[in-house]
Amino acid sequence: MAYLSGIGLGGTAFPATLWALAQGGKITKEMLANAEAVAGLEFTDAERELMLDGINSNLEAYEKLRAVSIPNEVPPAVRFDPVLPGRPATVARRERRRTRRSVTRPANLEAVAFWSITDMGELLRTRQVTSVELTSMYLDRLKRFGPRLECVITLTEDLALRQARRADAELARGLVRGPLHGIPWGAKDLLAEDEYRTTWGAKPYEEQTIPYDATVVRRLEEAGAVLIAKLTLGALAWGDVWFGGKTRNPWKLEQGSSGSSAGPASATVAGLVGFSIGSETLGSIVSPATRCGATGLRPTFGRVSRHGAMALSWTMDKLGPICRSVEDCALVFEAIHGADGKDPTVRDLPFDWDARLPITSLRIGYYKSAFEGEREGPDFDTPALGVLRNLGVELLPVELPTDVPVDALRFILSAEAAAAFDDLTRSNRDDLMVRQVEQAWPNDFRQSRLIPAVEYIKANRVRTMLMGSMDAVMDGIDVFITPSYGGTVLLTTNLTGHPAMTVPNGFRDDGTPVSISFIAKLFGEAELLAVAKVYQDATGFHLRRPAAFA
Repeated sequence: MAYLSGIGLGGTAFPATLWALAQGGKITKEMLANAEAVAGLEFTDAERELMLDGINSNLEAYEKLRAVSIPNEVPPAVRFDPVLPGRPATVARRERRRTRRSVTRPANLEAVAFWSITDMGELLRTRQVTSVELTSMYLDRLKRFGPRLECVITLTEDLALRQARRADAELARGLVRGPLHGIPWGAKDLLAEDEYRTTWGAKPYEEQTIPYDATVVRRLEEAGAVLIAKLTLGALAWGDVWFGGKTRNPWKLEQGSSGSSAGPASATVAGLVGFSIGSETLGSIVSPATRCGATGLRPTFGRVSRHGAMALSWTMDKLGPICRSVEDCALVFEAIHGADGKDPTVRDLPFDWDARLPITSLRIGYYKSAFEGEREGPDFDTPALGVLRNLGVELLPVELPTDVPVDALRFILSAEAAAAFDDLTRSNRDDLMVRQVEQAWPNDFRQSRLIPAVEYIKANRVRTMLMGSMDAVMDGIDVFITPSYGGTVLLTTNLTGHPAMTVPNGFRDDGTPVSISFIAKLFGEAELLAVAKVYQDATGFHLRRPAAFA
């Protein structure tokens, strides 16, 4: 395999590097002339002559670096901060209030499969059901329905039953760890758990084990939650195709669940887990939540530790809950947020969930041009504005920044992903990946070897400008509502690190769901969740269940 590597003066990437080295030769002026076109540059013959010694010296350095084994979890010595210099990262403290209501155990326990965390927790705390019973019920559903949805990589049955028995013993003696105590959940299989394999959904890593738990896994265990399954993801966090199949949409089985948090969204909506954890770099919570009708929270970059999670893009990766309701997301986020001393990007800022926060006290906007532009679901999106106005909200028009070419920044992700999986490309093990098409990681990794270092740095400088423009947009509002794929909202807010909440917003004629999203200030999850909850309670779309799994 001939691949492209090497960065020299002017940021030019030089092709055929391996070929030259394999021949015992060096980069020539003719090679440079061909490579210049890739970077959109043109040097004179004299300039090329001056460059040769430095470029060939760089090649020797690259070979020395390639001899160093770098585990995926090792980050670069630079890191992204969504907070601009001079702008304090602060969060106002609020009164903590959760929804509480009396519930009665149904005659058929399987009806509980679609209940909220709040209601399942009440059953557990009033000893109407045990965690072992809940866990066994969900395990049975995973075994029955998991193969149809192709959403499970590994059942963690032994661990789950141990954790459930411990939860029951603690609850029996009056020890309540919190609202997640005894609740079964599923992990996107890019989160490490030391007793089971962590496959990243990709054939080259099918038997991989990681000898420690991810911080999120550990924190949920400390909260008393019960891990019952490692769920599918599109291979290396792209799409819904993994090494064992294609994860399905519970509403339409011939359709994929989208990705890359394919299994978490599919399993949660089908009532196979109480909740799940997904991840997003560029749409991997928003997209499967939309396709499957889940409720997904993408937190602010730097809110949840990624220690023990597969690294794809160090400046864009985020972990968050995928649930059946906004309040469920709030309760899970409450358990997993905050610094751990292992992911240096995470800030230790408070999160106070107030389920009764009056949203009329907040400044709420709408992405005006996105609601007016062409898109798939205007018949679903536009009525959402009326719902909020009927709730007493005065909507303020907002526009996302247009002063920088946002679409041109997309290759930041590709460059970082190619670096994260450099060894996979160089070893040719990328040939083991199931998807070998243009829009798939093996090809993207190879293409990304041609991204000049200078252009990557320049793109991140433009990204800082985008952050400044976005900061000005959010200066006058707390939250805004947007079509989930409206305008540039998905790429812009993933680059700037802003949190997003995606909720079901209706159903097409074929029975498949659509979504609407809310965006908040950096670290504004409390306000984001409050607005989304009021909207969700007023619409009730999240209460519908896919008939094949009800």
